[in-house]
Amino acid sequence: MPYTIPAEKISEIKYASDILEIISESVVLKKSGRNYLGLCPFHSEKTPSFTVTPDKQMFYCFGCGEGGNVFTFIMKQEGLTFPEAVRFLAGRCRITIPEYSKGVVSENQINERDILLQINQQAMTVYHDMLIKSDDGAGARSYLERRGIPANILTGFKIGYAPPDWGRLTQYFSRLGTALNLVEKAGLIVRRSSGNGYYDRFRDRVIFPIFNSRHQVIAFGGRVMDTSLPKYLNSPETPVYSKSKSLYGFDIARSFCRQAGEVFVAEGYMDLLSLHLHGIQNSTATLGTAMTEEHIRLLKGICDKIILVFDSDQAGIKAAQRCTELFRLHHQPGDIRILVLPEGEDPDTYLQKYGSAAFRKAAADAYGVFSFLVDIAIQKHGLSLEGKLRVIQEMEAPLSSLSDAVVRSSVIREISERTGIDESAIQEKYRPAIHSRSTSKPLDTRTSDDHLRFEKRLIAMMLQFSEIIPEVIERKLIETLSDPLLKSIAMDIVACFDRMKQFSEHMDDLPSLLVMETDQIEKKKIIAEYSIQREEWRREGCLKLMDQYAAMQKRRRVRLLQQKIKAAEESHDDRLLQQLLKDFQMVTCPQEAGDYGKTVR
Repeated sequence: MPYTIPAEKISEIKYASDILEIISESVVLKKSGRNYLGLCPFHSEKTPSFTVTPDKQMFYCFGCGEGGNVFTFIMKQEGLTFPEAVRFLAGRCRITIPEYSKGVVSENQINERDILLQINQQAMTVYHDMLIKSDDGAGARSYLERRGIPANILTGFKIGYAPPDWGRLTQYFSRLGTALNLVEKAGLIVRRSSGNGYYDRFRDRVIFPIFNSRHQVIAFGGRVMDTSLPKYLNSPETPVYSKSKSLYGFDIARSFCRQAGEVFVAEGYMDLLSLHLHGIQNSTATLGTAMTEEHIRLLKGICDKIILVFDSDQAGIKAAQRCTELFRLHHQPGDIRILVLPEGEDPDTYLQKYGSAAFRKAAADAYGVFSFLVDIAIQKHGLSLEGKLRVIQEMEAPLSSLSDAVVRSSVIREISERTGIDESAIQEKYRPAIHSRSTSKPLDTRTSDDHLRFEKRLIAMMLQFSEIIPEVIERKLIETLSDPLLKSIAMDIVACFDRMKQFSEHMDDLPSLLVMETDQIEKKKIIAEYSIQREEWRREGCLKLMDQYAAMQKRRRVRLLQQKIKAAEESHDDRLLQQLLKDFQMVTCPQEAGDYGKTVR
């Protein structure tokens, strides 16, 4: 039998979980009337369209259409299944839910994701104990001491050591009886080329466990202690780890970033440890990859300002340029600063030489996105006459992509000041590109559909003002809905309403319960959107809307019957014509054709 969580436990967890509090841990929210607004964590946007409505315990993004309740958010944000999201929230609320049965646990009894996380946790303990307690870890302890990493950092970040043996970890899991194909799937061991047996992926390296936001071990990074190559070795992509969505130290830094309103992003494990060691705890690091859109969304959810910290070598400069391009295209340029350290320095060496105060001062003077691009262009081309022209030409594409005329004007002013070329001449040079961008937007050719608009409002009314649902049922309006998806949602609303009424549940929970019960993504989005677009519904207004809808339906029916009558006359189909005329009389004069009821069928 598949494992299920009792419905009453799910309801208990839902009521105990404050969606505003939970989403606020990932998204910077600002109050706007009854709602709270922020930048959507699920797509790139410059203007906040992500809305949380606490009284409905719902969220909805008017930009990408994602929406739902607290379970939906956790599932989407953390990449969890529904049962995993329920267990996660139960843990937060200290609500106990039935565990799996005791005894031998097969792969089918527990989600594979849970098994991989357990394997990673066990491996972390082995590596950490090897560093802290074992004689085999003496060399690694000595290396970390020389690098200035104290015991509290080693313990706080659970740093470990993988011995040079080819099979130490493989043998450990074999003794435990763990299926080695799952240890391989976790990225910890590698199948031998002969296909016979496995060997350890990490050997003779300092090990850095990588955690997700729930402090679960999802992967590892390993660093050599000499000049061997590769210098760093990271876990491969696994069902629980994606390097484009993960950041080293983010689980620890998260609360500090939110408190400070800014985050420092370094490029390596040692740099990140050094930042934390020097009291700069609002810092994290990428994992052997360039900054990605997912990284930016993760960071923008907890703070407004991102400071990218790069080495002064060519690799660091190129990495900064890639990140700048990402921000320029998808985010407000003022959200990011580029801190390029002096030649020959990285964050670790700079902090050891000059300390945290000097680092913070350098960060305060860090480049903005376009100042950085201008500086790089000048370094590349110089300030000869030809060089100045090349600088202006190189800045044309990034500048023309700016939609904010004020920011664009200030960047042009800076280019003018740095190159000595008249500001008006630069503006004239860029004018065609700017004009081309502003006129290249596709025209919105959609036409309004009054009928569909009325049907959408009826659904919103039912979701937001559940007291009117009995009147909707009595008037038999649902069967007149023409949009199949909206009609299906209306039927779900009625079924849910009847069930909640039977058990005397609070009707404000109806939208949230609907989102939780439906498996259709499109339905979830529509329910969330229509629930959150709150109107001041009153009974009189609801009745008026239903009257207007019925009148519109009647006009629509009359037009359709007139078209059919004309067609029947032209085809000389007398039998059909008589039936249509009868139907026409029933619609237009129901008192004469018999009581047609309160609605047009």
